[in-house]
Amino acid sequence: MNALAPLEALYELDRGVELPLPPALAALYGPLRFPPQRRQPYVFGNFVATLDGVVSLGVPGHAGGGEISGFNQHDRFVMGLLRAVADAVIVGAGTLRAVPQHRWTAAYVYPALAAAYQTLRAALGKPEPPLNVIVTASGALDLDLPVFQAGEVPVLIVTTAQGAQRIGRREVPPSVRITAIQSAGRLSAAAILEAVRRGCSGELLLVEGGPRLMGDVLAERRLDELFMTLAPQIAGRDGTSDRPGLVAGQVLAPERPRWGTLVGVRRAASHLFLRYAFEPTA
Repeated sequence: MNALAPLEALYELDRGVELPLPPALAALYGPLRFPPQRRQPYVFGNFVATLDGVVSLGVPGHAGGGEISGFNQHDRFVMGLLRAVADAVIVGAGTLRAVPQHRWTAAYVYPALAAAYQTLRAALGKPEPPLNVIVTASGALDLDLPVFQAGEVPVLIVTTAQGAQRIGRREVPPSVRITAIQSAGRLSAAAILEAVRRGCSGELLLVEGGPRLMGDVLAERRLDELFMTLAPQIAGRDGTSDRPGLVAGQVLAPERPRWGTLVGVRRAASHLFLRYAFEPTA
């Protein structure tokens, strides 16, 4: 039996089409709406951060989002909800290394509501799990990890020609596809998203990390919305370890700041669940 209390809705901008949440999900979240999609694909992100802006502690064994949220059950529920509506979930290789046992599905992150998430996916015409997309320029991946070997989810590795050559030295499981979008160098967000769009039948693409990938998506003005959980802890930084914020590898302000519009605020005890919309590429 689900023991979560419903999220308290503090603010919601009434926009878009309400998704057909089954009763178990609607009771916890309330209405979930997405606006008419101004462009294809429609890209939304989901992150959790501390009050001082840390999204990863950068410590082996403690680098995942659970350490940031305090393994908060509402955060995991919302993560599952967003994965349940997504056609693909995109992460960088660094995120995979931080949580090597993970699979980017709703049921994996919050199994207590697996049946309700699956009901939602069926209602949306998405009976299969979302495409799990791993982005790596170098191709330095451990193909023995469960996301590749378990066969539970379809996987697309987006890489360079050099990275594809490196990956191809290993036996690639049948559920894994590889696409090389350029010969070498840093991958552009636009090219990554276009490869994902070609690789899955839907248009709702969820970016879950890491900060460098999110920085590129924001810098290229490809992010339509951001769901951000604000966790009530102070993590701190002392300069001896990498404790990144939401964006890494890009400087946006003051020359090219990205300003969001607040479209939703929900609360569970001292955790805040924020939602911002961003203007698309001109």
